[in-house]
Amino acid sequence: MTSPATNVAAGCAAPDQSAPLPSSVDLEKETVITGIVRTAEGEAAGGAYVRLLDSSGEFTAEVVASPEGVFRFFAAPGSWTVRALSRFGNGELAVDATRGVNEVALNVATA
Repeated sequence: MTSPATNVAAGCAAPDQSAPLPSSVDLEKETVITGIVRTAEGEAAGGAYVRLLDSSGEFTAEVVASPEGVFRFFAAPGSWTVRALSRFGNGELAVDATRGVNEVALNVATA
């Protein structure tokens, strides 16, 4: 049985998105895409489903943003699309990721 204090979002096996990067992450070799999902008003869109799509638009991964709107993916260097789906609206952003930490801001709004 899982403890109620666990940092895993309901229904998602991804770790707590707002936790610091583990010290074992070698940013000279790994690529991290991280950011915050915000509403049109600039508020954090916590609980947003954030998807990572490859350069051909194929689904690769999904995490649930932390209550602060934070998300993180470990990916290969290259062209990616980050898409957020939330109760505040949806948003999408093209990312050209390089090794190390790639910080992005993803805004969501209703159409």
